Amino acid sequence: MPAPRTRGARRVLLGSLAAALALTVTGGGSVAAAPPADSPRPAGLREVMFVGNNWDGTADVIKSTGDLARIGRINVIPDRERRMWEIGLNPVKLAYFLGIRQGPGEGHDQFVDDMYATPDGSAMVVSRPSFADVVSIDLRSGAINWRFPVSGFRSDHMAVSPDGTRVAVSASTSNRVHVLDITTGREIGSFATGDKPHENVFTADGRYLWNMAIGEVTTALDDPFWDWTKGDRRITVVDARTFEQVRVVDMRARLDAFGRKDLSDAVRPVAFTPDESTLYFQVSFFNGFLEYDVAADRITRVKSLPENPATDPDRTTWVNDSRHHGMSMSPDGKRLCVAATMDDYATVVDRETLKEGPLVEASKPYWATVSGDGRSCVISESGTDRVTAIDFATGRRVASVAVGDHPQRVRLARVPADWTGPAAR
Repeated sequence: MPAPRTRGARRVLLGSLAAALALTVTGGGSVAAAPPADSPRPAGLREVMFVGNNWDGTADVIKSTGDLARIGRINVIPDRERRMWEIGLNPVKLAYFLGIRQGPGEGHDQFVDDMYATPDGSAMVVSRPSFADVVSIDLRSGAINWRFPVSGFRSDHMAVSPDGTRVAVSASTSNRVHVLDITTGREIGSFATGDKPHENVFTADGRYLWNMAIGEVTTALDDPFWDWTKGDRRITVVDARTFEQVRVVDMRARLDAFGRKDLSDAVRPVAFTPDESTLYFQVSFFNGFLEYDVAADRITRVKSLPENPATDPDRTTWVNDSRHHGMSMSPDGKRLCVAATMDDYATVVDRETLKEGPLVEASKPYWATVSGDGRSCVISESGTDRVTAIDFATGRRVASVAVGDHPQRVRLARVPADWTGPAAR
């Protein structure tokens, strides 16, 4: 069921303001990164997957391999009543709350965007867009350990450092990324980004942190002529210890040099090769992806994927400027998995030839990651509330499980081996 909606006179009075402010918030999804193989593995833990049910305000915990069976469910908004009370007392916060609902929320509140586990597996750390915060939830009791309100009015994608000790979160309305101690919630540092910071990715050695700013995605100015209204869209790379900027990548110049002035420079989900020499990325409105040589600083190839004849050609109907949204790479670096969001399929692409495999029907796939054993691509089907595994070798569906309302991010995690969820205790 969709999340309950705020009603009453306040919404009527602030409706016009909320609609205007909806233009300043962003939504969507991007590349999933598995915890590194060399990260700490405390005794007594099992590997699982966290699935964020954005409109439910819950997170399902499922098996990371095999049939993906559900193990338990967590309420990530146990403090909802208090947060709503605070929002109701502040007209500006309320306007943004309603703006998020009318914009990136597609008429629903956004209660969970991204999730990671603490290194000891005792807690889940969650970004909650509609509440503009990050919280740590005790996996045994379901209680909140700490809460960090982000700057501005909306939290978005996160990334965890390779050692599992730090978590980076995008504050999408203040154009800033906060980096927090994952155990205490203390802010370690922050840095400025382009407009509407979105995806964050730590390099494997933990030395650098990449942020992709996607600009405005909730306006109706989607015709290529109006592309200049979408804002400052760029990749910002910082030193992950000092948070000093070390590099900025403006894909507009790289796309123009490659001869693709027709493509948006809003970088969406990304996937690095295992050696991090090459970056694959999706951009707004495009049914496909591009290949970028990191050292040479240039785009080297582009891949267009099939269009679904049933997809409405009107760009303004595509969710948050997405066409294809979600990428992951097999651990050996030989295959890419692509979620064709608005075209309702997913497919595995050979990285050498860029030839796609079978088109696996999927309902608004919103994310792609890798199973715990590395054999499958795992996608969230936000249109049918399912998580589905596709075999990298064959490109065929091998498992699917029902989850909560509007699943988006899917992340590998580790929890206590005997854990079955707070409600079962």
